[in-house]
Amino acid sequence: MSSSNSSQAPPNGTPGPFDGPQWPYQAPRSVYMGVAVLMGTVVACASVVNGLVIVVSIRYKKLRSPLNYILVNLALADLLVTLCGSSVSLSNNINGFFVFGRRMCEMEGFMVSLTGIVGLWSLAILALERYVVVCRPLGDFRFQRRHAVSGCAFTWGWALLWSTPPLLGWSSYVPEGLRTSCGPNWYTGGSNNNSYILTLFVTCFVLPLSLILFSYTNLLVTLRAAAAQQKEADTTQQAEREVTRMVIVMVMAFLLCWLPYSTFALVVATHKGIVIQPVLASLPSYFSKTATVYNPIIYVFMNKQFQSCLLEMLCCSYQPQRTGKASPGTPVPHAGVPAARLQNKVMPARPV
Repeated sequence: MSSSNSSQAPPNGTPGPFDGPQWPYQAPRSVYMGVAVLMGTVVACASVVNGLVIVVSIRYKKLRSPLNYILVNLALADLLVTLCGSSVSLSNNINGFFVFGRRMCEMEGFMVSLTGIVGLWSLAILALERYVVVCRPLGDFRFQRRHAVSGCAFTWGWALLWSTPPLLGWSSYVPEGLRTSCGPNWYTGGSNNNSYILTLFVTCFVLPLSLILFSYTNLLVTLRAAAAQQKEADTTQQAEREVTRMVIVMVMAFLLCWLPYSTFALVVATHKGIVIQPVLASLPSYFSKTATVYNPIIYVFMNKQFQSCLLEMLCCSYQPQRTGKASPGTPVPHAGVPAARLQNKVMPARPV
């Protein structure tokens, strides 16, 4: 089936995306049930882990560091994606069509785009914060609460700037793929849609990805240089290796969640006649929604201080035993910077 028809009513009297079940016109019913199971799992897991991030951060004052402001902003965005996108998709896939109507389709597309962009740029701001604090390109700059608040405000303002145009006529939000979720109109082509898709691709994927790659590359170079100067310190080398693995996981998770969706959108928008099955057209969108589960696990649950507070809340003041083993939260010093000043700056255990 042509991708250009995936947002329009099919011929021969088959139901439109808001009129009734799309099986077997788009895909077998088993496919819809499988996607419903996936979305149900995402809704349950993302609600729990992101909810825990927000609750624990509110409960413990020692977690209210500038870094954690950004992490909570990321968790809030992921939770809203879950509530406004994944839960709606869950209900729609159970029914086999978009049961909430055209207006709700536009609102779902808008909210998922808005909160998705907030999440993407939160990851970029987080990477930039680590680069500024550890690599010190601005000298003795201290990342403070006002900087974190400004960064969070930027993510929402930037996301609002680029998610609103489809509501005002620059492209539109339409049912996509299996017609059980809505997003920007990648499908129908034309200068109006294509110009928006290309702009969105650059401003909300290429730019944050470039910032993430730049920041983490410089972070790794700095840590490797510091480790090279302290070859005799086993804990230093271990910390450098663990931070390296953590950074690689962060970048790979970003690419795995968002590269398929962004690439698919760009290809479909620039090749109007391309033929893509509805199931394949839906996979990148649904896969990107799973990022709401990965993000808090990678960025928050690897934070040793957060782990301690979470265990204390869940296990009645449980206090984890200290070990002499270095963790990813303990970076190594680098040339010209005393070790004490870099302590806890990759994943700080106290406000900085």
